[in-house]
Amino acid sequence: MLVRDRLLAVFVAVLWGCNFLAIHATIEHFPPLFAGSLRFLVIAIPTVLLVPWPKVKVRWLIGYGLGFGTLQFAFLFVGMDIGMPTGLASLVLQASAPFTVLLGAVLLREKVSPRQFAGITLAVGGMAAIAWHRAEFAALLPVVLTLLGALSWAAGNLCARQAQPRNPLHLTLWMSVVPPLPMFALSLVFEGPGEQWASLSTLGSSGGLTALGGLAYIVLFGTIVGSGIWTTLMRRNPAGVVAPFSLLVPVVGMSLAFLLLDERPAVLEIVAGVVVVTGVLLGSLRRRADTLPGKSDPDAEPERRIDGKVPV
Repeated sequence: MLVRDRLLAVFVAVLWGCNFLAIHATIEHFPPLFAGSLRFLVIAIPTVLLVPWPKVKVRWLIGYGLGFGTLQFAFLFVGMDIGMPTGLASLVLQASAPFTVLLGAVLLREKVSPRQFAGITLAVGGMAAIAWHRAEFAALLPVVLTLLGALSWAAGNLCARQAQPRNPLHLTLWMSVVPPLPMFALSLVFEGPGEQWASLSTLGSSGGLTALGGLAYIVLFGTIVGSGIWTTLMRRNPAGVVAPFSLLVPVVGMSLAFLLLDERPAVLEIVAGVVVVTGVLLGSLRRRADTLPGKSDPDAEPERRIDGKVPV
């Protein structure tokens, strides 16, 4: 992997780490489900008008949109709205990687290597420690919702993998057409039109402008720029080489939350976070033997693969 590509991968990790701060700013003003609907609507409109159809089966596009788009962000945004710390959310969402491996083994009969199993065990142990610690302080529900978001992301990954798009970026953008209507309907039921209208009618306030800035960041940098660079890197390099850089996302997210939001994670949560990241890394790195001459490369056609790490 070229030094240029390594720097780009780090840059994307920083963009995605900052994305959690943008989400925090957005849901401080907008109701969380309504914010999710707006986030995808802003992407969906230009996508339909300007981006070519990804040439995949509709059922896999809908499954990807419901899993990665609708359910993941519904659970994540609501979880953060009711108390999930921003930095910790960026960490717990990494559970999508072991969830993807497990769902792939159960639903697609993909083989799980001993290394992957060890990584999943470590990651699950770290998540369990975080959940146990949060339960002591009556804050378990936000963790559970974030984990459900990670599980939904994993389900979306499997649909994206089955779609086998020739251009993953086109699939990611067209996926945004699915979530706006179901998320808006959920918002109407659980948040009500009154809260929706109140958030729109006060956009001129300082909080409203900050929320608009957060929404713009999520759309432009978190999704379009970040996913655009990431899919380019995945096309130029083996997926197993690029994917571990996404483990920098919670490092950036937790560091920025510490500096800017004054979040102070407990020592147990920090230790458990290191265990989680180690487990995810262990399960995502390829063995050295796989890259030696004469060995078949499972990533020989990265453009037809969707790795467990997809933009947030």
